[in-house]
Amino acid sequence: MVGPEQVIIALKYIDGLVGTGAALQPRQCVYVHYTGWLRDGTRFDSSRDTMPGGRPRTPLVIPLGRGMVIPGWDLGFEGMRVGGQRRLFIPYALAYGENGRPPVIPAQADLIFDLELMAAADTLPRPESMSAQRRGVPCAPWESVKDQVAPPTIPAAPKQP
Repeated sequence: MVGPEQVIIALKYIDGLVGTGAALQPRQCVYVHYTGWLRDGTRFDSSRDTMPGGRPRTPLVIPLGRGMVIPGWDLGFEGMRVGGQRRLFIPYALAYGENGRPPVIPAQADLIFDLELMAAADTLPRPESMSAQRRGVPCAPWESVKDQVAPPTIPAAPKQP
């Protein structure tokens, strides 16, 4: 054998519902509700939790493919349609790595996420007047895209952690 050893890290997923809305395009903003667990079943975060005072949280808004979330998320939305639900099984190398994110995420923690893709939209144009440091990648607020939500109607698999 010639050459260095190569390692392939596998991201796995199961579609719970196939969305009936628009297909995701690369580098779009996604509006997603999620719940995350450690492999032992410990739930560590959810956008479905209520805010102080009992108000519901809006979906998380992230621009995909820009390294603003863990790599497993950037990869895990591929092929989804608005309204879809997916369970991601993310190996630690595509999550928070060797060190984790103590105290919530231990070292070398594989993660499981349930995702519900509520909407997708193109990123907003960046004003030229903004400094490079402040530009970021702007996404429209949830309130302006929430009417794009498509009801998920095609069952694909049972939904249990």
